[in-house]
Order: sequence, then C-alpha cells, then structure tokens
Amino acid sequence: MSTQVNTLERNTMVRARPPKRARALYAIQHPEIITAERCRRQLFSFMQEFWSEVSADEPIWNWHIPYLCSELEMVARRVAAGLPREYDLIINIPPGTTKSTTCTIMFPVWCWINWPWMRFIAASYAGALSLEHAEASRDLVRSTKFRTLFPHLEIKQDKDTKSNFRLVRRMPDGSTTLGGSRFSTSVGGSVTGYHGHILLVDDPLDPKRAHSPVELETANRWMSQTLSTRKIDKAITPTILIQQRLHQNDCTGHLLAKKKGKKVKHICLPGEIRAFPEMVNPKELSRHYTDGLLDPSRMNWSVLNDLETDLGQYGYAGQIGQNPVPPGGGMFKVDNMAIIDQLPAEVNFISIVRFWDKAGTADAGAYTAGVKIAKLISRAGHWYLVMDVKRGQWSSEVREDIILTVAQADGVNVKIGIEQEPGSGGKESAESTVRNLAGFNVFVDRPTGDKVFRADPFSVQVNHGNVRILRGDWNHEFIEELRFFPAGTYKDQVDAASAAFNKLAGRKEAKMLDAYANR
Repeated sequence: MSTQVNTLERNTMVRARPPKRARALYAIQHPEIITAERCRRQLFSFMQEFWSEVSADEPIWNWHIPYLCSELEMVARRVAAGLPREYDLIINIPPGTTKSTTCTIMFPVWCWINWPWMRFIAASYAGALSLEHAEASRDLVRSTKFRTLFPHLEIKQDKDTKSNFRLVRRMPDGSTTLGGSRFSTSVGGSVTGYHGHILLVDDPLDPKRAHSPVELETANRWMSQTLSTRKIDKAITPTILIQQRLHQNDCTGHLLAKKKGKKVKHICLPGEIRAFPEMVNPKELSRHYTDGLLDPSRMNWSVLNDLETDLGQYGYAGQIGQNPVPPGGGMFKVDNMAIIDQLPAEVNFISIVRFWDKAGTADAGAYTAGVKIAKLISRAGHWYLVMDVKRGQWSSEVREDIILTVAQADGVNVKIGIEQEPGSGGKESAESTVRNLAGFNVFVDRPTGDKVFRADPFSVQVNHGNVRILRGDWNHEFIEELRFFPAGTYKDQVDAASAAFNKLAGRKEAKMLDAYANR
C-alpha cells in the first residue's frame, strides 16, 4: 500500500510540474528568478549583485575575493549538511582588501538565502566595529533589491537590533517560521545565552594595542575559553578567524600553536611576496600575485612604501607581510647614514627636538642620553639630521643641571622631550625636570610598547637613507649602539633618538590601515 501511495504522489508531482519549456519561458519573463538563483549558488555572485547595497565605492574584484568566497562556501555547506567539522578556518590578509565585507557582512546573509535557519555569533576587537558590520548585514536584508529577489526572508520585528537580530521565513500560505540570527559583540564581551552554527571573529585585536600583554591575553583567553563554548554542536560548528597579523602571540599565533597538527586550515595572503614569499599559504597561491603584489590596484609598490614608512618594519611585516616577527640585531642599517660636516645649501629647518632618556641613578649601568634631531626640507625632499648627543652616568642633581645647561645652549626654538617612566617615581622625576626647564618648550612622553616597537619608524628612515649625522666626537658610540640594537648592551641613545624622531614625524602607527579596517 505504501509503495502505491508513493508512486501516486510521485506521478502527481510529475504531472503538476510545468514543462521545461514553460519554466524557461517563465524565467525569461521574470529575470529576477535567474538572478536569485545565481546569487544562491555562489557567494561571489551574491557579492557582485549586492555590492552597491553595502558600499558606495567602485568594486575592485581582485582574484583573492572569489577565492575566499569559495573557501567560505565550503565551510558553510558542511555545516548545512550537518557534517563533522573538518577544520576551523584562519584567514590572514591585510586590511583594505575587502576582507570584512566578504567574510563578516556578506557571508552570513548569503548563508541565510540558502539556509534561513543558520545562527551566527560575530565579534571584533571593538563593540562599535562589530555593530557596524552587523548593521551593514541588516541593512542589506532590508534593502529593496534583497526583498525583491528573496521576498520570503525578513527581519523579525520584535527582534531587530544591531547587536542581536533574527530572521523569519514567510511561507506560501502567509504563515512564518523562525529563521536564523546574528549576535554581535566585542572580543572579551559576554555571549552568555547565545549559540551559533558558525562563529565569526574579524580583527580581534586593535592595531594600537596589539603589543599590550594584557590585550593579547584577554583576546586569546576569550577565544579559547568563552567563544569556544558557544557552539550549537561542538562536532560541527566551525570558528572562522579573519585578521591582519599584529603580534607573534596574537589570536592566529595562539590558535596555530595550540592546535598544531589538528583541525585548522590556515590561509595566509601577504600584501607582497618580494620580502615575504614564505608566508603565502597555500603555496600555490603565489602564482596569482602580479609583480609580487596581492592587490596591485589598491596596494601597489608606492602605497606599500608609504605604509612601511608609517608602520615601521615591525608593523609592516605584521600587517602587510603577515609575519609579525620583531627585528633582531641589525635593525638599523647604519651604513646608510651619511656623516656630514655642514649642511647643504638651500636647506630649511622645519622643527628640532632634543629628547632625554633619563637613567634612574648614577653608575647603575644605564646612561642618561639626550639626542637632538632636526627635520629639514631641501630640493631632495624631507630628511632628518642627528645634530648632537649628550650622554653620561650622572646623579639626579648633576643630570638636572646638565639638562638645563644644554637647553640654554640649544635655545628656545628646540622642543625638549622628557620620558616619564611608569609609576609615581617616574611621574615625580618628569615633573621635576619640567619645573627645572621653566620657560622652554617642554613635553612629556609616556612610552607604550617595547623598545623595538618604538624604534621601528626611525629605523625605516635610517634604512632608506633619509637620516644623516652631523660630525662630532659622539658619532662612534651612537652609530655602534644603533648597529647592534636591540641585541646590544645599551639602548638609551636609541630610545632617545626614536622618541625625538616620533615627535618630529608625528608617528602614524596603523592610522592609514585603520581607515581600511571595515572594508
């Protein structure tokens, strides 16, 4: 009897199904059906169709975008089929390459048009950034074009906030069924009560705080101990981590070390492969690079050269090369610094800074150093001149007298920088020096990050031949300290020179890349 019923139902369905010719004619008369089907089949096609709904910029479809789309599709299709997770996915790629639009804004919406029940948890280093991504996804679902192509999907009215919204699916008879959702939070934020079929983490670290041990520990602990418990099915639910590399022990480094040889697929696309060929993963992707560049339209060599200047060697290696390894000895190519006896003709001073790195006590192994650097402009462009270095192991009283005497000799047009060490003692010492220099242009600097990180921008200018040295009896000790930094015994002159340079240059650590962070 059962076989007869099934046969009858099957025959009825065949008879009810429109002939192929009729279906083709209907599709020609209703092209939105073809468009919708094309969008369902490929995430990249969906992105091309809906780009104008999320960005006013002209799209640049570099090869890496369809490649990442296909990788995301494979992850989603396994989840949809209820298959055991093959791997968590890590994508390392520079900002400004449409990574967030692809992975965090478009991808969840594409999943919903295929599997309306899917639930996502999405996070970024800042709550505001995570909410911005969520709002873009929500606005896409609300758009006229989306409602035209996918009228059966809409946002549930009583569950419609940027941080937490849910879909409903409208059935042919007018009834609705509950659909998927997106919960957005910051890394370190609470996710209690929420679970996801797919977990998305887009840039878990702020580029400006990536060298803080506290920030690193917070992000890694949250990824390992909090987010990992929010899976709907631990055997199926994948985590997708998308980030620029910022530190050896950032979330990528932490997860790769923790899950070495286990379920992790690592895609690494450095912005250029002249300096970072070993970082490309999978290796065969190198063949897609043009002139050594991942994306020659948006990140050509001129742009990358500017970024290296802004970010320093360390920042550039991490954010562009995806290889955040601190430089070892030989960070400064000192042979590129010319020693001059006098200034060339037609040169103008823009600004002069002398910065003091103060040793805590006399004869304690450390030196007090005051390095004077000028920023100049000539026909050759902007360059920097190390004019003078004062260095010694002095008691606090003698040191303060020397700093005042040097300031009087330099004149009021030279800005004076004082390093403030952490703690109340460092604050009191800096305040004492400022009082001692009443009448001069004094600023106090509270350094963050390690010494290598702070010296990075100065080293780039030295290595590009944009720093010269005025001849003096201090030249040898200064050059030798730079030559062996950071492996050398002393670092006081490098610290002072780096701080003076950063004041002159208006250090722009990661600012240019931050402008691309949401794209």
